[in-house]
Amino acid sequence: MMAERARVGVLISGTGSNMAALLYASQAPDCPYEIVLVASNNPDAPGLALAHGEGVATFAQPHKGLKRAEYDAIIDAELTRHGVEYVALAGYMRLLSDTFVEKWQGRCLNIHPSLLPAHKGLDVHEAVLEAGENVTGCTVHLVTPELDDGPILGQTRVAVLSGDTPASLANRVHYAEHQLYARVLADLVRAERAPEALLGRVRTLALALPAAEEKRSHGAPGFFVRGGKFFAYFQQNHHGDDITALLVKASGVEEQAQLIENDPDRYYRPAYLGASGWVGIRLDTGTTDWAHIEDWLNRSWRASAPKRLALLPF
Repeated sequence: MMAERARVGVLISGTGSNMAALLYASQAPDCPYEIVLVASNNPDAPGLALAHGEGVATFAQPHKGLKRAEYDAIIDAELTRHGVEYVALAGYMRLLSDTFVEKWQGRCLNIHPSLLPAHKGLDVHEAVLEAGENVTGCTVHLVTPELDDGPILGQTRVAVLSGDTPASLANRVHYAEHQLYARVLADLVRAERAPEALLGRVRTLALALPAAEEKRSHGAPGFFVRGGKFFAYFQQNHHGDDITALLVKASGVEEQAQLIENDPDRYYRPAYLGASGWVGIRLDTGTTDWAHIEDWLNRSWRASAPKRLALLPF
């Protein structure tokens, strides 16, 4: 089963040259993401016409007269409607609300035309030349509430040449941006879909449950309730099947069969444990609903925990 590509929404305010770089990079057969929406606070942004011409959905909403949180709620609703998983800011000249940043934490990227942490904010190339620096560059980072201050994912260095003007320097930095952004976004998507990252997310959810502990069982990481039984297993190519999945307890083989019949791309009957009603939930499709995974872990935990724990509210 081929994993679906990650769905990316790009926010722009102008020409959208970095958006175009991401879009054209996504046409490579091995690119792990696709651009599904380009949105802007400027209905006249030239990048919207480019995206539309390439068959990408577009959305424009002027921000004038709207409070920041109100406007971001509109953009967020549109991103959600298109099933966006990652947000890439590409010349988006709007500060984001804390609510928006919190929701998209770890999945919202920005590109900045300097080697952060140097020269945050605007007028970057003027500042580089005034400082007499001989090297500048660009940075892709995760977005946090602080301006241009999130964890750095990648950087490219660009030499400052004798006789450079802000315009000539900006032009070369743009070339570097176009190369860097697509590569970093692809690397982030691949890393988050790697088995190690998927196990990390499962582990965080499973061990947050009361008295939950982890140890290997049946040749795979397993999660059990102290004083009780196992309630989940993480499997990656466990039987040479090239599947990465979470195994949890269904109510029995009847429910297991119904789940598989209704969604065979998501659920399957695992070897050995399947006979006793366990069901496998694939994590390698590229479209994992982690709230759904959390619900299953909670349910399976309750089915495995001693009664004194299973009645706890959480």
